[in-house]
Amino acid sequence: MQSQIEQRFAPLEQVTKPNLTTDELAYYSNQKPQTWRVKACRETYPDGLRPIRIGGRLNWPTAGAKKLCGVRA
Repeated sequence: MQSQIEQRFAPLEQVTKPNLTTDELAYYSNQKPQTWRVKACRETYPDGLRPIRIGGRLNWPTAGAKKLCGVRA
């Protein structure tokens, strides 16, 4: 049996950094990280959520994530 480590993230309303990691975006949007990686590859992400690729990693705009989740910026 594989143990799962629960990651805790601050409420999206309190996040002030400009970009989110794929894991953070997945948590806030209630989807799996792989879903967002596929969206990045296929360029099928929602408006305002175009990922920034830095060193082989994806960074997602916090403002776009807040809009997607219905949180006021």
